[in-house]
Amino acid sequence: MTPSARLPRRAPFAIALAILALGIPHPGHAAGGKAGTKTPSSVDLANPLVGTAPLDRQALIGNSPPEGEPLYTGMTTPGASLPQSATEAAPVNINTDLGFATGVPVAYDYRRPTMFGFTGGGSTYGARGAPMVMPVVGDWTVPPDYAASYYDKASEKASPGYYAVDLATFHTKVEMTATQWTSLMRFTFPESHRSNVVLNLRHVGGDIEVVDDHTVRGAASEGRRDRDADGRFFVAEFSRPFARFGTFHSEMTDKKDRGLGSSDVQAGRRTVSGDYAGAYLTFDTKAGDQVVVRIAHGHSAEEAEQRLHAQDSDADFDRVHAKARATWADLFDRVEVTGGTPKQRMLFYSTLYHSFASPRMIARKGEHYTDADGHDRVADYDHYGPVPFWDTGRNQIALLMLMQPKVVQDIMRSELDRARERGYMNTSFHGDHAVFLYDGAWQRGIDFDYAAAYEYLRKNATDPKGPRGYLAEYDKKGWISDIVPEGNPSPPYAGGKAGVATTLEYAWDDHALADFARRLGKTDDATMFERRASNYRNVFDPSTGFFRGRTEDGKWISPFDPGEPYYNFMMKEGSGWSTLWLVPHDVQGLMNLLGGRDAFNAKLDAFFSTPYTAKGVCRDCTGLIGQYVQGNQPDQQAAYLYAWSGQPWKTQALTRRILADMYGSDATGYGFPGMDDQGSTSSWYVLSAMGFYPVDPSTPDYIIGSPIFDRVRLHLGSGKVLEIVARNNSATNRYIQSATLNGKPWNKPWFSHADVVNGATLVLTMGPEPNKNWGSDPHDAPRSMTPAP
Repeated sequence: MTPSARLPRRAPFAIALAILALGIPHPGHAAGGKAGTKTPSSVDLANPLVGTAPLDRQALIGNSPPEGEPLYTGMTTPGASLPQSATEAAPVNINTDLGFATGVPVAYDYRRPTMFGFTGGGSTYGARGAPMVMPVVGDWTVPPDYAASYYDKASEKASPGYYAVDLATFHTKVEMTATQWTSLMRFTFPESHRSNVVLNLRHVGGDIEVVDDHTVRGAASEGRRDRDADGRFFVAEFSRPFARFGTFHSEMTDKKDRGLGSSDVQAGRRTVSGDYAGAYLTFDTKAGDQVVVRIAHGHSAEEAEQRLHAQDSDADFDRVHAKARATWADLFDRVEVTGGTPKQRMLFYSTLYHSFASPRMIARKGEHYTDADGHDRVADYDHYGPVPFWDTGRNQIALLMLMQPKVVQDIMRSELDRARERGYMNTSFHGDHAVFLYDGAWQRGIDFDYAAAYEYLRKNATDPKGPRGYLAEYDKKGWISDIVPEGNPSPPYAGGKAGVATTLEYAWDDHALADFARRLGKTDDATMFERRASNYRNVFDPSTGFFRGRTEDGKWISPFDPGEPYYNFMMKEGSGWSTLWLVPHDVQGLMNLLGGRDAFNAKLDAFFSTPYTAKGVCRDCTGLIGQYVQGNQPDQQAAYLYAWSGQPWKTQALTRRILADMYGSDATGYGFPGMDDQGSTSSWYVLSAMGFYPVDPSTPDYIIGSPIFDRVRLHLGSGKVLEIVARNNSATNRYIQSATLNGKPWNKPWFSHADVVNGATLVLTMGPEPNKNWGSDPHDAPRSMTPAP
C-alpha cells in the first residue's frame, strides 16, 4: 500500500526524511532538544530487532522450553517492509528447510550466529519465503547444505524499511529495503573473481530459468503451502550483468545411505526443475563493487513482472530506502509520546512497527490481482489478506480503528468479498472472531454495509457445515465436550476440541452477534444470540471455581488441575487459571459466578500470585506473573478486569509491571514474551503504554491503565487528537490520584470511543500510592452483558 492509500501525502516531509536518511542535517530536526543536538525522531527510535529474542529470567519463563527446543521468542522479523506490507526482505538464520525448531515457521532468531540466506517474499513468518538468496564468495554448496556465514552482530542494523548485516565469512555487506511489491537486496562484495549470488526454491522445489545476463525467474511447485498474497511465481532482476551462471537442483530422498540426496549442477544451463531448483550467478568484483537484486512475486509470471515494474517500483536502492523510511515516519508521527525513558520510547515505536505486520496487502486500488478462482482482476479498492482474528482481533484491530479507519473499511470489504467467494466469513482457531471487527467498527462509527456482512457472520454462527467446529453440539447442549486422551493430556497433546475454551469463545462471539442483530432490527436473532452468549456458564464448575471440561455425558472431567497448561484438551493453549478470565463480554456475570466483588478480587489476586508449578510444558506459556501468561492471547486482558471489581489501582500496578518485565527485560533488550502473532503482543504494549486497552474490542470501550509517558498525542483517523497527560508521572508514581476528561472530573476507570472520537484531553494526576476511591464505585464500572447489582 502506498502512503496515499492511507495517509495524506506530505511531500516536503518525505523529502526531508530522504535527506536525513543520507546523513545530511535537517534544520528542523533538533526542535525540542538543545541547540546543536539531534533529537531522535520516532522512526529513528523504532528497532525491528525487538521481538527477535526470548526472555531470559527463569521466573518469567516457567518450565519452558521443552527439552531439545529453543524458548519461544516474539518470532518477529527484523526484515525490511512497509506497513501492512505485501512483501518483505528478510534475513534467514535458521535452516528451516530441515524443520522448525519451535514448530512455527519463523526464519530468524537473534541468538543464531550464522546466516543461511535472505528472502524477498513469502509467508507471514518468512521461513517459507522463496527463493532463498545468498551472496557467497568462493566455494558454494547445493542446498539444503547452505554455504552459511558467520555474521557480525555489531554490524547488524535494522530500522523501519531497512536491514543490514556484514557476512564475516564472505567479507560481504548485505542491505535490504522494500517497496510495496518488491524486495531489494544490495550486496557489497570484496575483490574476487567468484562473487556469487546463489538462489533456490528450497525444499518445495519448482522451475528456474536464467532469462538473460541480468534476470532470473521461476515458480515454486504447486505443492508449496502458498497461502500468501505474493504468489508462487517470481522474477529477480540484477543491477549488472553476471559474468557466468549455471543452474542446479538437489534430489531429495529418504534412503538412509544416500544422505540428503544427489545434486545436479551444470554451468551455463538456463533451465532446471526439481527439489531445491536454483541458479548461481557469478560476478567479477573489485573491492566495494555492489550488486542490487530486485525481486517481485505474483500468482502468474505476468503478475510478477507487473509488480516488478509497478508504479512505486524503483531500482535505486537509496531512493527506495528513503521512501520506505518516510512512509513509516508519516505513520509514526500519528502517535507522539514525550517522557518515559529512552528504552521505553524505543520499545514503544518498535512495537508500534510490529503492530502493522498484518493484515497483508493483496492489491491497491487500480492494480491487477488474482482472485480465488485464478482470474485476473483489477482492484476497485485496497485489498487485504485474511485477518488472524484469534490473535490481532483482540487488540490490534482496535488500534487500527483508532489510527486508520479507512484501512479498516478496506479490510472489512476484503473479508466480505472473501466470504462471498467461499460462502463463509473467514475465522481462525477456536473462535469466530470476525464479528469483533465488524461490530467494533460499527460501534466506533466506521461506515460500511453491515447488513451484507451480517449474512455471512450469521451463517458462520448457525450453519453446522461452516467454519465453527462442533457447532451442532454447541447449539444443542450449550457447551462443547472433550474426549479424555490417553496418558498425559498436557502438551504435546494437541488433537482435542478445546471444549471449554471453544465454548467461551463462541459465547463471546454470540454476544457481539446479538448486538449486531439488534442494530439491524433482527430481534429474534438478537434474542437467540444473547441466550447463547450465556453458554459460558455451562462449563463453570462451582465446586472448583473454574471453567472445567465435560465429557459427552455431561460429567466433569477428572482429574482436573487448573495449573496444568492443557493445549487442546479442555483449554486452548492455556490452563484452567488462564482460561477462567476468557469472558470479556460479561465480566459482571463471571464476577457473580465467583461470588461477587470480594471473591472476584481474591481470585484475581490468587491468579497473579499463585506460583507456576506445572508439570506439562506449554511452549506458548511464557511471560509469567503467578499463573498469568503474557505470552499468549487467552488471558492478556486479565490485568484490566479490576476495573469492573472496584480495584483499578491493581490494574495500574500490574500493567506497569507487565510493560517493564515482559518486553526488553533480557540481556539483549529485544526480548518478547511468547509469540507476537502478527502484531498482537506488540499491540498490547502500544495500547497499554499509552494508558488504555480494549478488553472487548467488539465494544467501543477502553479500560484505563497507567501510561508510562508524560504525554501522548494520538492523531485519530477522524483528524482529531486524543491527548493523554500524566502529571507527576514516574516509575514510582504509577497510581491515578484523580482524572479529568476535557476539563471535567472523570471518575470512571474507562472511556468510550464516543468520548474521544471528536478529540479529547484525558488528564491523569499520578502518585506513589493508590487512591482507592478513584474508579471504585460500582456505578462507574465498565459495561457488561450482565448488569451490575
